[in-house]
Amino acid sequence: MTDFTIHTLESAPEGGAELLEKSQKAFGRIPGLHAVMSESPQLLDGYQRLHQLFQETSLTTVEQNVVWLVINVEHECHYCVPAHTGIAHMQKVPEDVIEALRNNTPLADPKLEALREFTLKVVRQRGYVSDEEVQTFLDAGFTKRNVLDIILGLAQKVMSNYVNHIAETPVDKVFHKFAWTPPARDAAE
Repeated sequence: MTDFTIHTLESAPEGGAELLEKSQKAFGRIPGLHAVMSESPQLLDGYQRLHQLFQETSLTTVEQNVVWLVINVEHECHYCVPAHTGIAHMQKVPEDVIEALRNNTPLADPKLEALREFTLKVVRQRGYVSDEEVQTFLDAGFTKRNVLDIILGLAQKVMSNYVNHIAETPVDKVFHKFAWTPPARDAAE
């Protein structure tokens, strides 16, 4: 394993400390992911900007959390699943929705289930979704803008999920109670 530094305000490279200060103000602490990302201030800056932009999309707060958790679970991110579980709780996402997403099981709400299924297809098929799959998503009450908003959320989560895979970022203490272990991979993979 290659050790990645979990930077502090004092150890962050030039440009990184200012971004960590921004994280400190936003979250009341420096998330471990941000501390690792600050090694590349451009990466952390891009991640913070995409996070802000995704929160400004046409998706509701619950829908944003569905997108985040679907992607995190699909990417098997040991850090982001607990972190976004905590965020979902803070943002009043219903418990049954959170648990279904963590377990990669269907959602009871038909519109949220359509969002879950479409997001999974975008991730698994690397954006190669058929016209019929897009139309099914639109027929569930979503818009073409929502399709593009999901791609923005995916771009944000690719950055965090991949960093966490490579750096093996320790889960922040505040999210330990939401620890998550990915299901065992099929031996044929």
